[in-house]
This record gives sequence, structure tokens and C-alpha cells, in this order.
Amino acid sequence: MMKMNKKAMVFMLTASMLVLAACGNADGAEDTDSTKASGVATETASDTLYVGVTNPMGNLSPINASGVSTRWVQRYFFDTLLEMTTPLEFEPKLADSFETTDNQNYTIKLNPDATWTDGTPITAEDVVFTMNLLANPEVQTVGLYLTSLDGVNSSSKLDSGTEIPNLVVVDEHTLTFKTKVPTDPNYVKEMVGTSIFIQPKHVLEEIPVAELDGSDAFIKPTVTSGPYKFVEYVQDSHLELAAYEDYYRGAPAIPEVFIRVMSGTNLATELQTGGVTMNAGGGIGEISISDIDMVESVDGVTVKTQPAWTAQFAYFNNTRLDQNIRLAMSHAVNRDMIVDNLLKGNAEVIAAPYTSASPYQNESLDPLAYDPEKAKDYIEKSDYDLSRPIEIMVPTGNKVREQSANLIEQDLEAVGFTVEQVTYDFPTTLEKARAAEYDIYLGGIVVSVDPDLTTYFGTTGSSNYAAVSSTELDALLDAGKAETDSAKRKEIYDEFQVKMQEQAPILPLYSQHDVFIQHDVLDGGMKEYWGGSLYDVHTWTLK
Repeated sequence: MMKMNKKAMVFMLTASMLVLAACGNADGAEDTDSTKASGVATETASDTLYVGVTNPMGNLSPINASGVSTRWVQRYFFDTLLEMTTPLEFEPKLADSFETTDNQNYTIKLNPDATWTDGTPITAEDVVFTMNLLANPEVQTVGLYLTSLDGVNSSSKLDSGTEIPNLVVVDEHTLTFKTKVPTDPNYVKEMVGTSIFIQPKHVLEEIPVAELDGSDAFIKPTVTSGPYKFVEYVQDSHLELAAYEDYYRGAPAIPEVFIRVMSGTNLATELQTGGVTMNAGGGIGEISISDIDMVESVDGVTVKTQPAWTAQFAYFNNTRLDQNIRLAMSHAVNRDMIVDNLLKGNAEVIAAPYTSASPYQNESLDPLAYDPEKAKDYIEKSDYDLSRPIEIMVPTGNKVREQSANLIEQDLEAVGFTVEQVTYDFPTTLEKARAAEYDIYLGGIVVSVDPDLTTYFGTTGSSNYAAVSSTELDALLDAGKAETDSAKRKEIYDEFQVKMQEQAPILPLYSQHDVFIQHDVLDGGMKEYWGGSLYDVHTWTLK
């Protein structure tokens, strides 16, 4: 007989009740009240935080997972050295201090009270081991977090050996490292301090590097450092976590977290009935615009909207589509129609990868105009065979993105292209995107506060899904990383955005405003800067 844990039973019970509610009378108000009165929400309110996400998590590798959903949920159980709580303001986590006097030589001092969930102290050896692991050319990783370090190449890997030069353990709680050249400390703090999940050396050093991705240490991690411990993960269903009572920053006030993967429609329903305490926001836990007013009308629910850091793109496969065809497609797509019809204006059309939330957005750069005639002119300049179907690859799970694919298909066909859509689950889509097995791929990213986007658009970027290979863009990205003056960096990235628009390796589609929804029983929740929202998750409480 199949065993089922308590949270999964509650999950199924809630789902069953929703089916019964849907089959009841036509007066939704009575059904909503009866669901709340049933005790599904209030019964677990004091001990379990239920979080709804609409973008499924993929593999849980702390060094080789690039999906926004995965990276976000990992912050519940793996700590970084620092956390950025508001743009360019950093707070200590594993690192008590992260200092430099010359912008090139850095010293990190760790919190001496931090321990792994098996009771082993977290030391400088763990940090150095993790950084060397990420730089090891034999280890598959994502993220160019170490490219600024001395001895590490533009792919964030060592050219030879397995140890980063000048990365030194000084004592149990102190380490030092050196960058190639003086580098903006905010860049180093964001890349090294907030982006790397420190790993337990005493666990991983026993596993051959070729076997790490499929190991239980990554798939079912029992030794972690964050405020919550891993309990169970069922892909496309849920992730269950339990409080780590000996967490060095204080025992979490909420004993358990249950992160549920569901469609936007189901998330809206669950937020109304109390089956979900809060949505994840940040582009990974969204409900349809038409459902926002309905959810907002429920007593005891708070809804907030604000500009987001998440951007949705049409990635063009640059190895298959030349610049003229990419520009033709860029002018053929009516992005205002997507924002007005699908998002009811609750989004912005963006000219480049940065949204209006970013201080590095080029405010003088307008989005390419919707102009079907100009699109046809660019087609004429290309020798592209219009009889060859264009394949649009769409990951499932984000309803607006799925619907936008239909509008994009119509717009492209209106100027002469033949278009076919294919859909896959998110992990499959990501795998195909990495292998450049598509023509157009609809996907999104969360843009970091630091403007460096080498990971996504540099020739050697680990998430360069568009297969971009541009010496001009590479030169600007390199210059931006090397510049330590913030005003001069802004000028470099302004030019980068202009060149991105001219070369059109991608079509920036829109940035949907963040919608944060939570029940008032939760004291805590998402912050104005979404990326740092979980910094104080251990202090959140349920009334």
C-alpha cells in the first residue's frame, strides 16, 4: 500500500474539496466561506506556510540549476555568504563581513555560530571547497559568478588545475581571494556573496565530481545550511521543508514550509480558499490578470503590485536566424497587444533586457516599433527560405506566456512566415534551449541588480540560450565588469542595450508587474525587492 506523508494528504484533501466546491451551487461566496470553515487553511495555519508557484522547479542541484523557481526555493535550505535586501545593500548571512580596501583583495569572515544541519560547523574550508568546485572545468555548473577572480576564465572555469589561485583559508572562519583587476565591490558581493550556495565539503568531497548531479547530496540533500531542512521533493508537484531548529540566525518561527506547483488558475482558487498562504511572486508564482480582482475581494487577503525584475524574451536561435530575419521578427510582433490584451496593462514593454525596476535601464531607448512593413523589408534583405517552418518552443506552466505564443505566431504569419508551436515541460525546454534545438524559444529571466548579463548574452555564457556570438557585445560586457566607477558603468551598459537592439539576438517582450498576494494570517512575506525577500523568512509568523 502506498504511504503518504501528512502534507501530501492535506494537498490532496484540499484539491478534493476544490472539486466538490466547483460542483456545488452557483453562489461562489457560500462555497468560499464553507471551504474556509472546513479548517483546511486554519487547521495548519499555525505550523505550515503554503506557498504557490506556477513555474515548476527542475533539478535541485545547488551548482547546476538555472531556473528562477529552483534558485528561489533553494534559498530556504541553502545559505549564501550575503543577501541583497534592497538594490546594492547587502546584509550578512554566512559571512559576518566581506571587505576590501583596494577593490581587488577581499577578506571574508564567517559567522562562527553557523552549522550544517548535521551539526558540523560551517568553515572557510567549505567556502573555498565550493568556489573551487564551481571553477573545476570537469564540473557542470551554471552562472558566471567567479569570472572576476584571479586565475578564472570568462567561462568561470580554471584553465588548468582544480584550485583557484590566491583563494586562501586563513583560519577556521576567515578566507581571502583576489580579483584579476580592481573590480566594483558591489559586483563581487552580488556574484560571489549572494549567488553561490555554499556546500558541505565533508559530504561532497566523498563523491566523484562526475556523479554529483545525480547524487542524493543534490537530489535529496540532508546536509544543508539554511533556515529550513529538505524533507521531500516531487517534481511538478511539491517541495516540503521543515524548520532547522539550530539555525544560526535563530530557529524559524514557522515549523514547516510546503511549496506547491500548480497552474495559475488553481493558484487563484487556492488563494481564495486558504489552501495557499501566499504566492511566490517574482514571475514564478503568478495568477491571471482577470483573477486578481476576484482574489483581492476576499476578506483577509492583501494584494500588492509593483515593477518587476523578471523579463520575458523571445530568444532567437542566432545560429539559424540571421540578423535581418531577427529584426524582421522583432518589428512583426505587436508587444503592446500582448500587454494590453493578455495582461490588461499590468506590464511594460521593454526595449532591452533591463526593466524599469533596474537603475541600469537605458531610459532613452525606446522599444523597436511594431511595423509589419518594415518587417517585410528586412525579410527582403535576407536569403531566408520562408517555406521552412519557424518552430516556437514554449514551456508549459505560464499561461500568459503560452497565450502570447499564439499572438506571436499570428503576427509572424501575417508578414509571411510559416510557424509551428511545440510545448514541453520546463526541464525539457531548458535542456533543448541549452542545446539550441529550437528556432524561437519563449523564456524569462530575473535580471540581477548588477547589470552584468554575460551569463545570458556573452559568447561563453552558461545560459546563452540564444547562441549569441558577438565581439561587440562581449567587449561591452567585459568593459562593464572591469569598470569600478558606477556612473561610467551606466554609460557602458546604456551602449550595450543599444547594441542589443541593433543586433536583435533576442526580442525583449514584456515585464509583467509583480503581484504579491498573501493571507493576513502571515506576518512577513515578499518585499519590494523580491530577490531579497527570504532574508528574514526565519522570523515570519502565522497568526
